[in-house]
Amino acid sequence: MVKDQSRISFYSQISSNKRKSIFLMIVVFIVLITLGGVIGFALGPDYFFLIMILSTVLSIIYIWLGFYYSDKIALASVNAQPAEISEYKQFHDIVEGLTLASGMPKPRLYIMKDPNINAFASGRDPKNAVICVTTGALEKLDKQELEGVLAHELSHIANYDIRFMTLTAVLVGMVAIISQIFLRSLWFKNNDRDDNKGGIFLLIIAIAFAIIAPIVVQLVQLAISRKREYTADASAVKFIRSPTGLIKALRKIKADHSPPSKVNKAVAPLFFGDPFKKNMDSLMSTHPPLSKRIEILERM
Repeated sequence: MVKDQSRISFYSQISSNKRKSIFLMIVVFIVLITLGGVIGFALGPDYFFLIMILSTVLSIIYIWLGFYYSDKIALASVNAQPAEISEYKQFHDIVEGLTLASGMPKPRLYIMKDPNINAFASGRDPKNAVICVTTGALEKLDKQELEGVLAHELSHIANYDIRFMTLTAVLVGMVAIISQIFLRSLWFKNNDRDDNKGGIFLLIIAIAFAIIAPIVVQLVQLAISRKREYTADASAVKFIRSPTGLIKALRKIKADHSPPSKVNKAVAPLFFGDPFKKNMDSLMSTHPPLSKRIEILERM
């Protein structure tokens, strides 16, 4: 019997997506270093160090807040409430079953009032994690489908995706902060040293790069987000040993015509599916196309 070469191993899918995500992170680092170097050449060491010091201080504050309070910020932004076990017993039972099977600690569970089928995970590590599901997910998904969605979210926690995405957001934020401080500093800069053509040329390059760099790293951030969704899908299959529930849940999301969710853009990448229901073939989408996710899962 000839083995079906089109089948995909979830282990290879996880490894492939992790490698691609690390590569994309390296791209962000390179953009950050290049931006600093261009500013240093254009403005001289005094301005360069001032901009780097200011951006570092702001980034440290951002890292601290994001690392320790990311779950609270995400839950507050969607007005999520604790899922009481007396009211949401099936939700608790499924998560307890998955965590016992995987050896993970049980995350805190929350509910978000929204007719769409969706969920998200947040927290700095498996011991300090939360899972939030929409009322739409609990009402429209059967037990097998809900198990697939929850396994996906637990995969994000187990793979430390939340910490990874927080680091990515910090790097993207640093590029944006450095670019903004540099562009605003031009209003206060003495231009006497730029009378020569070389100085003016370097300054133009620095301005152009400061405008383009935040756009580039944002595209990279969105690409990382899409790759992490593929990885979490594959990890969910490893958790429950079957892609069926996850495939059925994705098909129901695809067929659901509820209006887009009203959530903050900053938390959109955390969700199981794109809460804004935009064109997911776009480079600006936070999630890969549902049809592509289904196609890959069907081959596992």
